[in-house]
Amino acid sequence: MKNSEENKAGTNRRNFLKLGLLSGVSAVAGLSIASNSGQEETASSGEKVRVLTPDGKMVEVDAESLNKYPEAHITPAESRKGIPNRKFVMVIDLAKCKNARNCVESCQKAHKLDYNEEFIKVQLIQDNEEGSPYWFPKPCFHCDEPPCVTVCPTGATFKRDDGIVLIDNDRCIGCKFCITSCPYSARQFNWGHKEKFDDKSQPYSPETSVPAAEGTVMKCDFCPDMLRQGKLPHCAQSCPMGVIYFGDKNEDIVTNGEETVRFSDLIKDRGGYRHLEHLGTKPNVYYLPAVDRQFPLERGFNVDEDIIERYKDVPYVQELKKKGDI
Repeated sequence: MKNSEENKAGTNRRNFLKLGLLSGVSAVAGLSIASNSGQEETASSGEKVRVLTPDGKMVEVDAESLNKYPEAHITPAESRKGIPNRKFVMVIDLAKCKNARNCVESCQKAHKLDYNEEFIKVQLIQDNEEGSPYWFPKPCFHCDEPPCVTVCPTGATFKRDDGIVLIDNDRCIGCKFCITSCPYSARQFNWGHKEKFDDKSQPYSPETSVPAAEGTVMKCDFCPDMLRQGKLPHCAQSCPMGVIYFGDKNEDIVTNGEETVRFSDLIKDRGGYRHLEHLGTKPNVYYLPAVDRQFPLERGFNVDEDIIERYKDVPYVQELKKKGDI
């Protein structure tokens, strides 16, 4: 009985951390947007809501004063400010990934991407001939020293105080300097016009990357529109294996939606590392090594024939075909 109560308490604690990770920021952000939008003052509802401000103060505001996301729109100018007192970080557990592709597909849907456009790419990696291959999800790394920002001549690519690197396609002139400077190949270019670019059902915001525009660059944005709601990015939300952890480095907390842990402990205990860290870009995406993998590699090949086709020339894949495993 005692163990049951302890387990229940532990679960409640994780849920509390998961739900409260960004809730105070999202509420206050909504309030600030409402006050700066130039709209007429709304009538009082009489219902008071308690929210935690970024500086740690508990305040009461009228419920009608809060914008209800995702309706709240973050303008290009507002998107440059970032979310106060936050430093966002992602941790990817390579031991759990089986290339289920949910992260890719949910991101494509949220950002209205085509089938062949991927903000997060899942690549097949084999460190050496003797080693076993593993799946390697690769988003934008949102570097602390981003070369893409340095080379952009118009300020279209910018880094916020919360660590997120975004693109404002209203300023992008399509020079592609950022694409050539990115060592992670995280950026894509819109070469031609598409009907979806004409969709004005929602105003453009760098925080959603929608609608995109011809002749501009786009990439993974860490879904800041979701973060303002206190929710995880679409890739982390949708992963059925809990591969992607996301959270706040300042609070030292990350979660995959089911498990909430201290970021520092996770990196220290599991030997976390950053991809191509020797380049000095200081990325905010960390990896946990593919040690004691939970799924055999071939399980990731039966999701879609396109995956098999994509890796057909990899020696390990050819061996699996000969054995009849795929």
